[in-house]
Amino acid sequence: MARLKDKYRAEMVPELIRKLGLANPMLVPRLTKIVINMGFGIVEKDVQKKLVEELAAITGQQPQLCKARKSVSNFKLREGMVVGAKVTLRGDRMYEFMDRLVSVALPRIRDFRGLSPRGFDGRGNYTFGVAEQTIFPEIDPTTAHTEKGMDITFCTTTSDNKMARELLTMLGVPFTGTNPTK
Repeated sequence: MARLKDKYRAEMVPELIRKLGLANPMLVPRLTKIVINMGFGIVEKDVQKKLVEELAAITGQQPQLCKARKSVSNFKLREGMVVGAKVTLRGDRMYEFMDRLVSVALPRIRDFRGLSPRGFDGRGNYTFGVAEQTIFPEIDPTTAHTEKGMDITFCTTTSDNKMARELLTMLGVPFTGTNPTK
């Protein structure tokens, strides 16, 4: 089992019950999935293959290819062309990715001062963007010939932004204006 998952069950659940004043332990917010989306637009097949391989190396599972829904002649885009890839992580892989993200990848961002707390959608989900995939240790910056960003979304069981922020803060997500908890 993932280290962060054990820590969540043993330490964070009782702390969240106390902090949020919940009567039932089943009401404690938890992560349901993490969705990583990388849009790479119209690129050559070999570049596309390399980006998909890098996303697979980062997440530990094969990405699903996203195709264009409509043709746009001004962008030389045809319906059915691959323009992105996405991965949905659940279970132990999700907690392992979360652990690597907050402890290794985010501190490698230049001039990183924390994530903006304005990324919540009003339903307890949090989305933020990463400018380049080379912050992950699985990617060698010397072999990555194109830098592509990605969007990362944390989906939680709560519909309250305050509870979701408390959960993510306890899981180690460094928001601006808050001290990271251990």
